[in-house]
Formats: sequence, structure tokens, C-alpha cells
Amino acid sequence: MLLITIWPIFALICLGFLLLRRGFPSTEFWPAAERINYFLLFPALLVSSLANAPVYDEDVLRLGAAAATTILIAASALGLVRRFRPTPAARFGPIMQGVVRFNTYLAMPILALLSGAEGVERAAIYLAVAVPVGNVVSIIALTDAAASRAPLALVRTVFRNPLIIACVAGFALALTGIGLPFGTESFLKLIGQASLPLGLLCVGAAWKPETLRQDMSGLTGTSLMRLFLMPALATMTSLLFGLSGVEALVLIVFSAVPAAPTSYVLTRQLSGDGTFMAGIVTLQTMAAVVTIPLVLLVLHVQ
Repeated sequence: MLLITIWPIFALICLGFLLLRRGFPSTEFWPAAERINYFLLFPALLVSSLANAPVYDEDVLRLGAAAATTILIAASALGLVRRFRPTPAARFGPIMQGVVRFNTYLAMPILALLSGAEGVERAAIYLAVAVPVGNVVSIIALTDAAASRAPLALVRTVFRNPLIIACVAGFALALTGIGLPFGTESFLKLIGQASLPLGLLCVGAAWKPETLRQDMSGLTGTSLMRLFLMPALATMTSLLFGLSGVEALVLIVFSAVPAAPTSYVLTRQLSGDGTFMAGIVTLQTMAAVVTIPLVLLVLHVQ
């Protein structure tokens, strides 16, 4: 039943890959599509999902705390391993991102199919906490001591992220009770509806199979941590914080999906090993066709 529910998501990813390989509609289309999704469509979805969210609900607050805890435990564990196995920032940054960052464009439609509008709403809450936390630890991993010496630059980098801006705006609307009046909610929802299918097509278009030809041990190790250890950690964290139902599902799904394609962009911007990062994203996304249904079945997520 789970496979029947989520197979269209992976079919869209494969379709994006095939369209790119066929050169349709053009090679210039895909970077532009990714930009419009990242800067407009997906932020609109987040704002419309968060504006009326029950931000004072105890379950929602526990979900936010569990999201931060899961990411920080994983990041701390990687940092501890690095003390015994020194790794340059150019390589450690991709490993960190390959473990703690997540493909939002894949997690959101899975949650929408499994739990409907409530799942999307809770996912927006998760993102409001996890996106800034994940970005901060990733930037620190890629820059090492430079980030600690320039905390203001780190803050500016994080809060220029359009997803974080959208989460802050949505939270502000929910906290003040303003919501989205005068038809703006319908407007943003119409824009946001285009985000998930376009995002999945872009995920497929971002596949780079040629990057899998080198360093398979590093790619495999990072992928095993992301696709199996992270959802196991999320399950333990959900039990620790007393999460159940949709909240637990959100935490586990976001921890089970592959690393975000935007990790490659951040890696390149901060002089990391872009080829290694692209390989991590590609291998994880391809493997996720099998691992996500397996993980959700093993963890008895309905």
C-alpha cells in the first residue's frame, strides 16, 4: 500500500531526469525552474502553510524541539568522529550536509500523500526550525574556524535563505493571529501548488550519475548514515519527546529522505568538494526509491 501511494513521487523524479537527458524543453530551463521554485513557489507554500498553524500547540512545540535535537545530535556525532579521523573542511562539509540536510521537495509530497493538509502544515513547522539549524551546522562544517570568527557573516548567510525568510514570515502571521486576509491565502496556495511537482522534476534533473565513479566508499558511508541511521535517530528522538501520529511521521520522513540538491550549491560557494557533494546527492536520491518505503515499513509508519 505504501509503495502504491508514493510511487508517483519517484516517477516524477525519473521523468525530470529523462527530460533533461532528452534536452526538453532546454538545458537552460532547469536552472531557471529551480530558481523560481526556490525563491518564489516553495516560499509561498511555506507561508500559506504556516500562517494559520497552531504554533501554540504543545505537540507542535515538541516537534520543533525534536527536529533541532535530531540534527544537533547527528552533527555532534560527526564532529566527534572527526576528532579521531581529521578531515579537511572541503570534504567534511559535504559529509555533514549529506547526513543532516534533507530534500524538502521529496519529503513534502510524501507527507501530503500520507497525511494530507495536516502533514504539510506540520512539515512547515519542522522546516521553520530545521532549515536554519541545518544551514548553520553545514556552513560551520564547510568553513571551520572562519565561521566562528565571523558570526555576523554566518547570520547574514543563514537569513538570506528564502526558505528561512518564508518561515519567519509565516510564523509571525500565525503568532500575531493576522493570518492571510483579503484572498492572499488563496493566492499563495495557488502559487505553492506548483512547487512540489516542479521541485520533484528538478530533483531528477539534478542527478549526476557520472559523479558516482569515484570514492564509492565515502559516498556509500555517508548515504548509509543519512538513509538508515538518521531515521533511526529520529525514531528515538520522537519517543524521547513523546511525539506520535503526524508529528512523529514528519520527523521520520524528513530524516529518511536524501540530502538536499541545494547542498551542492552551498558547497561550491564555500569552496568545498563539489563533485563529492554531487555524488552524495545523486546516490542517496537513487537509493531512496528503495530505502524510504523500507524504512517507513520497518518503523511501522502508516
